[in-house]
Amino acid sequence: MESGPAIFAGAVFALFGGALLVWTTVRARQRQPVAQGVGQGVAVTFATAAAVASLAVAAWCLTRV
Repeated sequence: MESGPAIFAGAVFALFGGALLVWTTVRARQRQPVAQGVGQGVAVTFATAAAVASLAVAAWCLTRV
């Protein structure tokens, strides 16, 4: 019964991290701004870091099942 919330949280973090990583990659390859008013390199770096952190949290949640 306690594994239900861990599975849900892991799935949410995995979907968010994966979607953010794909979105950032597509925007950077098309040379479109990732974040408005921020330099391209800084925006890509922070968005990628947030996506990887989210995927790491998802992996951690799913190992707690």
